[in-house]
Amino acid sequence: SSALLEVLDPEQNVAFRDHYLDLPFDVSNVFFIVTANTLDTIPGPLRDRMEIIQLSGYVDSEKLEIAKRYLIPKSLEKNGLKKARVKYTRDALTAIAEGYAREAGVRNFEKYLDRIHRKIALAVVTAPEGEDTKRFEVDKPSLEKYLGKPRFDADEVKRATLPGMTVGLAWTSMGGDTLIIEAVANPGKEGFKLTGQMGSVMQESAGIAYTWVRHHVADAHGIDAKFFEERQIHLHIPEGATPKDGPSAGITMATSLASLVLGKRVKDRLAMTGELSLTGQVLPIGGLREKTVAAKRNKIREIIIPRANEKDLSDIPEHVKKGIVFHPVDRMEEVLEIALS
Repeated sequence: SSALLEVLDPEQNVAFRDHYLDLPFDVSNVFFIVTANTLDTIPGPLRDRMEIIQLSGYVDSEKLEIAKRYLIPKSLEKNGLKKARVKYTRDALTAIAEGYAREAGVRNFEKYLDRIHRKIALAVVTAPEGEDTKRFEVDKPSLEKYLGKPRFDADEVKRATLPGMTVGLAWTSMGGDTLIIEAVANPGKEGFKLTGQMGSVMQESAGIAYTWVRHHVADAHGIDAKFFEERQIHLHIPEGATPKDGPSAGITMATSLASLVLGKRVKDRLAMTGELSLTGQVLPIGGLREKTVAAKRNKIREIIIPRANEKDLSDIPEHVKKGIVFHPVDRMEEVLEIALS
């Protein structure tokens, strides 16, 4: 990053000295393009010298087309196999995308295809004479033989089954994901405890959610102040070994706390995403396309989104939106009306 700081600074890069050439040369007229999976690990001074363009990840149907048109032919050639030798079923390619390569791009998808083709190439060269012309069909049941157990459980559906549980939508470097947020109230001294490896921004969002629920929900529904004074509220996001950060779980955390305080379950097959302000405004978020794909995978039927993100719905393919009802909202009160009705 220190080398990039010098290269990208127009005041210094007129005489950039490279360790290999060890001669100063002018790179001030060069247009640099750099790529990254996540912005969090880029140092602040370096980010200030860049124009940041966010590119949304591929949905599964796009990964399938990329695999069929480009990745499979390229990987077959690399591993010395003829195109007619290997046939993939659509279910197998979908299973690779969902169970093994859920990242926003297709780098891991290509790695898994290479792994399959290497094993097929080995089977070809070690086959007895007369059987080395066999055609291989890669279907969903045979994937485990080539790739082992799936990294992601495609059949696991996250559901809010008790008061205090809410399904949220998150964006990660692996693409979209669903997460369950849980809240419980323990008898004892007043307090608010957070677990689940939350980053500083997410902890602040949780604090805002707690304050808003304590002042607005309690007042609106006549909840006695003793409920908070005599209990410690514990908010947790499962998969505690996975670090999480960002403000877009604000309304999800507030809904979990409201659901707990009111003793009402959140509507089934409903998920949400949105940043919450201290006054109850629902603010826009990023990565709606990837989050919707994750919701579809989790059999979600309704998604609550900030009204400011309504314009982003046009970027989501129709087949992904099919069967999902979107609820654009401006305020947290609207979220609770939909989620706890």
